[in-house]
Amino acid sequence: MAIGKYDSSGRTSTRLHLCSNCFETQPELDFTAAVMYLYFLGLVVLYYLYRWVRELARVPDKGNKYVYVTGCDSGFGNLLARHLDKKGFRVIAGCFTEKGEEDLKKSCSSSLITTHLDVRSKESIEKVAAMIKDRVGQRGLWAVVNNAGVSVPSGQCDWLNIDEYKMMLDVNLNGVIAVTLSVIPLIKKARGRVVNVASVFGRISATGGPYCISKYGVEAFNDSLRLCLSPFGVKVLCIEPGFFKTNVTDVGILKKNTITLWDKLPQDIKDDYGQDYLKSTLAIIEDKVAKISDADLMKVVKCMEHAVSAVRPRTRYSPGWDAKFFWLPLSYMPSCVTDWVLSSQAPKLAVQK
Repeated sequence: MAIGKYDSSGRTSTRLHLCSNCFETQPELDFTAAVMYLYFLGLVVLYYLYRWVRELARVPDKGNKYVYVTGCDSGFGNLLARHLDKKGFRVIAGCFTEKGEEDLKKSCSSSLITTHLDVRSKESIEKVAAMIKDRVGQRGLWAVVNNAGVSVPSGQCDWLNIDEYKMMLDVNLNGVIAVTLSVIPLIKKARGRVVNVASVFGRISATGGPYCISKYGVEAFNDSLRLCLSPFGVKVLCIEPGFFKTNVTDVGILKKNTITLWDKLPQDIKDDYGQDYLKSTLAIIEDKVAKISDADLMKVVKCMEHAVSAVRPRTRYSPGWDAKFFWLPLSYMPSCVTDWVLSSQAPKLAVQK
């Protein structure tokens, strides 16, 4: 039944008839929107199902494929070396300490090779590269995993001097570049892989000091190298973990680093920040860093293993729920939004109170 008023000629108002039609078609619009939403959801499910099936295939002949992993004393590198050894790869594990080498040898098969490696030293890198060349022969090196890295010294930008910046960059960035360059001819020969371990902090700078700078540099090197080596059939992959319980996020190490840096500061800089700033910083490390760090390191190791062994690896891996649902989405936000979010969680300066 039409709803409306009659004009002087006795005809129903057109304007009110149109409004009536709008009310009558509203359920149809809601149904159409629901169908479109279900179509979209179905496409998303199909995409992830297709990607899962596509990524299942693994490379053959693992027993003749050598994988060079750096930073195998502990953490991700240590677990990856063990994991790849169990999978049948010929692992060459670079360790900084003798204890790291001994522990790996005890827990792995006889095919795993350990070697001393200091990624800050040109001589050490070249010595290991020469050893690898003798080992792999004409088959080449299947993969290098640049995992070695440190998280200290870290603090506010003006808490550190240039030597402390260089100290971390030499390990986290220059070490990655130097190790990669030392074995690129062998990687080309095998048409293999370069796997670089960066961080979500290579996408967003949430802390001061050289750590984020070093990881941004790894991201840039990774992207440029991927384009450079693609014509040679070499795949270059990047791992961008969130917070995991390793030496990089060890509360004791981070707190000791913060106190050491604070004690060395000139009094005028201490006055700028205020004594309570140190207490607040230590409390954040104790509370938030410890709570958000995931203890399941295999989430990262499995991404590394997939990058090494999958026939069709991903260009980037972002293990960790915090990486997927907080840090990476935040990195795409406007700077004013990211600055507000990060500043709201930071300790307050003396002048701000």
